[in-house]
Amino acid sequence: MDLLPNLDAMDLGQLAALAAALGWASGLRLYAVVFITGAAGYLGWIPLPEALKILQHPVVMVASFAMFVVEFVADKIPGLDSVWDAVHTFIRIPAGAALAAGVFGGDHAAWALVAALLGGTLAATSHAAKATTRAAANTAPEPFSNLALSLAGDALVPATLWLAVAHPMVFWPLLAVGIVLAVAAVVVLFRFLRAVLRRLRGTPPPAGAAA
Repeated sequence: MDLLPNLDAMDLGQLAALAAALGWASGLRLYAVVFITGAAGYLGWIPLPEALKILQHPVVMVASFAMFVVEFVADKIPGLDSVWDAVHTFIRIPAGAALAAGVFGGDHAAWALVAALLGGTLAATSHAAKATTRAAANTAPEPFSNLALSLAGDALVPATLWLAVAHPMVFWPLLAVGIVLAVAAVVVLFRFLRAVLRRLRGTPPPAGAAA
């Protein structure tokens, strides 16, 4: 029994789930998303939409796999992971928008534009949550929390893509929970990081702040 449906037979909701998954996962591990999607198409696991078939080109797959390995290693090194995240703020978000738009291609311009907005927003949300969470973990003296978070991110990306294609009705509520948790993490951890930076600079807390 096939575990994955034929993309040609997907309805609008299923295509939207795939676009959302590509955007969300791109904010976490862009190169893993590109390689996994391309490999799935190349191996015939799923027929990629026309605009995404470039991802299964051997040259693109080799390049994305090489960058996937670099990112996998960089994401395990405290400090370097935050530098990598900072640089990729300008890469993951537009890439997530482009990948999401590619689900619909040029034949459905209106839906492609909506998907681009959705994918870019989701990529920005997941990227912000990842960057702030990892920066907060880097303030701990032990490296294990950072490594655990990195490995969790490695597992989450393929799971997200598979779930969106195979079980879109399960994917949507889990995505909603993920968005809420991501926004909460950004708000809470940003305040924590700001307080840590203030202490490092020796700056007194603002007037009215709790002791």
